[in-house]
Formats: sequence, C-alpha cells, structure tokens
Amino acid sequence: MLIVGLTGGMGVGKSTVAGLLSDLGAEIIDVDALGRKILEPGGLAVSAVIDRFGPDVAGTDGGINRAALAEIVFGDDDHLTALEEISHPAINELMDQTVDALEVADAIVIYDMAVLVESRLGYATKYPYEVVVVVEAPMADRLERLQNQRGIEQDDALARIESQASDEQRRAVAQFIIANGGDLAALSDATNQLWGQLEQLLASKHS
Repeated sequence: MLIVGLTGGMGVGKSTVAGLLSDLGAEIIDVDALGRKILEPGGLAVSAVIDRFGPDVAGTDGGINRAALAEIVFGDDDHLTALEEISHPAINELMDQTVDALEVADAIVIYDMAVLVESRLGYATKYPYEVVVVVEAPMADRLERLQNQRGIEQDDALARIESQASDEQRRAVAQFIIANGGDLAALSDATNQLWGQLEQLLASKHS
C-alpha cells in the first residue's frame, strides 16, 4: 500500500485531480468529508465539542450546529486551536478506520486534504502519508473558479487564500507538483504521468 497526501490551495482544482486519480484506480479518502462526519449525530467529536464550546453548538439532530460553531471559532485563534485539538485526532481515527476497511491490499490511497501543511492530519496516524502531491494554479484562474463555481467574491476569496499555507510552504514538502492552468486535457495528462510514478513507488516498496 502507498499512502499519498494530495493538497493545494482553494481553487487550484485539487478535487478534479482526485477524481482523475480515482478513475485511474486510486482509493480516495476525502478528509474534508471526514471533518464533517465527526460532527454529525453519533460523530466522534460531538460530545467533546459540546463540552468545550457549550450547549449552544448542539444541533437539534444530535450533532453539532456547524454554523453556530463557526461563529465562535471564526477569527479567534484560541478557539480554533481548541477545536483542532478535538477534531484532528478524531479525523485521524476515521482515516485509520477507512484505510483498515479497504479491500485492496496493494492500493494507492490518496488523502484528499486542504490543510496538509498546516496540521498533523494524515500524518499522526496509523497510516501516515509517505508522499505529498501539491496541485497549483495561477491566481487569476483560482479566483475565477471560486467566483464562478462557488460564488465567492474576489475579496473574500483572496482573504481565504491568504489564510492558508503559501505555495512556497507546500512546495517545501512536496515530492510531486501538478500545474493546473485550466486545460483539462493537460491536467489529465499530468495526472496520468503522476499515476505512473506512484505505481513505480508502490512497486519499489515490494522489490
């Protein structure tokens, strides 16, 4: 098994690359989706979040009211850190459970995750990522995608991008970089090339 961390800033097309890798045979673990799952009814972090942030964040369905929680932690570094101290170990636990449940012993597993550089997600786990792939795109393309596909206005998009790790910080931990200039055919070719390299790495682990 080869565990790969796939990351990139908002609007670079990381999810598109994850989809292309899935088509090639990769097992994709959507870490953002696991982050939502731990706050759903019965989720691993529900009771701890309520204990830390109070009953106002409890949802009527037994999960967490994410909008109420966001109001508390947004812009407050101490609250955000407290939330991450609860949520990140819970997400890592779900990641381990997901890998354990895979039925393909020799899989290439992709952790699709936005905050690889900024956290220990996917690393402080039973199955830490061994390789990092970073997706990049020109800022103009990113802003256009965020506005057209997600309805995020330019000023808001820039503020969110600037709150994330920089391209330089991501490159510093990357073994592979995928450039996404907006041409899907070129992105598909680059992803195919990456897949071949990942298959070689997997094969080398067994040689």
